[in-house]
Amino acid sequence: MLIQILGSGCAKCRQLYDNTLEAVKQTTVDADIQKVEKINEIMKFGVPFTPAIVIDGVVKAYGKVLSVDEIKGLLT
Repeated sequence: MLIQILGSGCAKCRQLYDNTLEAVKQTTVDADIQKVEKINEIMKFGVPFTPAIVIDGVVKAYGKVLSVDEIKGLLT
């Protein structure tokens, strides 16, 4: 599973990344987690706001920081 966190590196983006790491750890899902910080790359996903989480190429949420439990729900 490929999980991408889209964001410029702001505090909310970092929190979403950290929450994603914890969610993956708690679910033992085999996932590659990547930060996407370049605006040109972020624009390719068509999200109007960051942070955003993309799982296997599908935007699952944007514009807010998901909790660890919310992310775990996306992974299972």
